[in-house]
Parts: sequence; C-alpha cells; structure tokens
Amino acid sequence: MDPQFLPRSAAANERLHTLVPGGAHTYAKGEDQYPEGLAPVISHGRGAHVWDVDGHEYIEYGSGLRSVSLGHAHPRVVEAVRRELERGTNFVRPSIVELAAAERFLATVPTADMVKFAKNGSDVTTAAVRLARAATGRRVAAICGDQPFFSTDDWFIGTTGMPAGIPGEIADLTVRFPYGDLAATEEVLRRHDVACLVLEAATAVEPPPGYLAGLRALADRYGVVLIFDEMITGFRWSEAGAQGYYGVTPDLSTFGKALGNGFAVSALAGRRELMELGGLRDSRERVFLLSTTHGAETHSLAAAMAVIDTYVAEGITARLHALGERLAAGVRDVAAAMGVGDHVVVRGRASNLVFGTLDEQLRPSQPYRTLFLRQLVAGGVLGPSFVVSSALTETDIDRTVDVVAQACAVYRKALDVADPTPWLGGRAVKPVFRPYA
Repeated sequence: MDPQFLPRSAAANERLHTLVPGGAHTYAKGEDQYPEGLAPVISHGRGAHVWDVDGHEYIEYGSGLRSVSLGHAHPRVVEAVRRELERGTNFVRPSIVELAAAERFLATVPTADMVKFAKNGSDVTTAAVRLARAATGRRVAAICGDQPFFSTDDWFIGTTGMPAGIPGEIADLTVRFPYGDLAATEEVLRRHDVACLVLEAATAVEPPPGYLAGLRALADRYGVVLIFDEMITGFRWSEAGAQGYYGVTPDLSTFGKALGNGFAVSALAGRRELMELGGLRDSRERVFLLSTTHGAETHSLAAAMAVIDTYVAEGITARLHALGERLAAGVRDVAAAMGVGDHVVVRGRASNLVFGTLDEQLRPSQPYRTLFLRQLVAGGVLGPSFVVSSALTETDIDRTVDVVAQACAVYRKALDVADPTPWLGGRAVKPVFRPYA
C-alpha cells in the first residue's frame, strides 16, 4: 500500500494536528508511531477487523492499546451498554448498578476486599500511591524501572523522557527498582523513605521463581504498601489478574484496559484497612481517594460486568493464549525460514505478545521497526504489537503470518546491505518518550 492510497487519512491527520496537540488523544496512537504516510485514520471496527476512512480493511492487533480484548462491538457488551443507556447514565446518588458491579468485580478478584471505579488507569494508580503515602506517612514511591508506564500524573511523568512542566522536587519523590532483583529492591528500601512498591507483576517476562513472594515479604518487612498495576495483566493472565494467576496478594491493585472492552472504566481494589481511609466509616484522617463525576457511569459499569461474564462463560483467557501461541509459532517459523529469526523476535506471554526489530548487531532499531511496520500495514495488518483479541480467527492468524513472511523477506534484503533506508519511505518511527518532537 502506497501513501497515495491513503488520501483521506492524510487529510484527516493534517486536520487532527491542527486541532489536537499531537494529532491523537493518546501519544501511543500518534502518527509518529507509524511509517510516514501510512498512519490510517479509523472509520469503524468489528471483531478483530478495522476499516480506515479510505476504505481499506485491516486485521488489528493491540486493539485500543490492549483494551479491546473481546473484539470491537462485542454483542454481549453492546447489549449491556445499550440497556443502561436507555435507563440513564449518571445520577445525583449512586446507582444500583454500582453495587452490582462492585459485587461482580470482587467475586472475580477475591484477593481484594473493596473496590472503587474510575475512568482511566492513571487516576486509580495515582490514587493507590496517595493512599499508600497516607497510610505509611512516607513520601517516596518506588516504581519498577524496567516497565514503561504507570500514570500521566507528575509523580511518574517526571521520571520519564518528557518531564517538561514538572518540578524536580516532585520527580525526586519517585525512585526506581529493577524487576526480578530482590537484593537491589531491598537496597532501595533501605536508602529511601518508601511508601509503596509499584509494578506490573509480569509483562514482557515471567517473574523469576519466588520473586513476587519475595517482594511481598520485603513489603511486609519494611512496612511498605505493595501495589500491582494490573492494567495489562488483568483478565489477560486470568480473570483475577496476575495476583490470581501467581497466587501473591498485593495490598492494592489497579485494573483497566480489558475491564471495559474499550469502554472507559478502571478500578482501584485492595485491603479494607487501606481502602477505608478514603471512606466515611474510619476515624483516621481522610484521604481524598477518588471522586470523579463520571467514574460510575452506568453504561461503563454494565460493560465491565458483561466483560467479566464473557470471560468466565467463554473461557476467553484460554482462547487468548491459544491464539497467541499460534501467532508466535507462525511468526518465529517464517522469520527463521527467511533468515531473520534473530532479528524479528516475538516476546511476552502468549496473550500479550510484542515484537522486537533488531539491526545487524542485534540492537533494537527504530528504522528496522519502521520497515517491518510498513510491510505489515501494506499487507493489511495494523499492529504496533502482536497482542491478540479473542475475536481473531485462525484464518486471521494465518493471514498475518503470511504478511509477516513477506515483511521478513524485505527485512532480509535490508540486512544484506546493512541499510534499511531504501525501504522506509520517509522518517523512522519514534519513541513516545522523548524531550523534543
């Protein structure tokens, strides 16, 4: 597919940049994340397929930044949402739907005693940090430095490659610890006034044996709050998240993404002793935990309940793993057959696959990523990752593998001349976190 075949997308992108900073409402969806001239603007989607405004159809991966795990317009979710929309979405007092959703969530994640809903992951994760600081009387948040994202709020963004606008004294209240290294983490706890440890229990790699239990023990020994960010692992690892899969219970955990299948809903869950600090039945100083106008909109909570029901009734987690395993095996086979098995690599749990693009020296390469993405989009595969949805069919997977094979053939040509430039079609894709555009 040549850029000339995306004239409407090109025009829409130009208008978006004029009206919306960055041209998208999420940096990871930005035009700079795609090859030049091949950033389609989406018209609509159904199941695992999407169509751009130019009329092209794509098999989609990583749908909604991993949020649409059941596929677009899933009938069970759509029907639940439609039913609540006709009954009103927001009231001056709690809806009975809030009670039903809390009961359903806590039955699914039985390691938590209480839950509070919001609209996005950043808000609930920041609320968890605030709660930990209040409970411990300490100031410092310790985050896993090997994981890419926890919140749009200052306490995290100040530590990234885009800290503009954030006072250094705020950024200094967040420190990092390495994933999988208990000794290094304990050293961080010794050196700093740490209120909480914040991490994804697992994402790109599985936790080393005993690691999560060791973190739990460290948190108890040093009196810090253990927070699991379950934005990605929630539902994709198990219906009860990583904590349910690995059998290690955090003090607090945060869910989002797959919880609403694209509808805006997130959750802060955890131990009653901590959560009640934001309630009305505790004698301790109150924490302004979460108080959002739209946090309990009935249609989003209905979507969450429909998602939970669908996961349980249809064995969605197992299906995600089966689809991911088929895709990973196929990609590895064709990459090896084309002589690029060491350069086009698939990583992660089968339900949460990402791909790496390595240069001649086996270093991560944005130019080679651009080459690879360009071939995928041209072949009708739209995916910044290989994260599957349950709406994919085996035919979709096999078609994707065929497109990857074609991409790997081009990749081999670039490696042979040690220069991907002739196949880029323009500038290379860029990392999200960078100080200048």
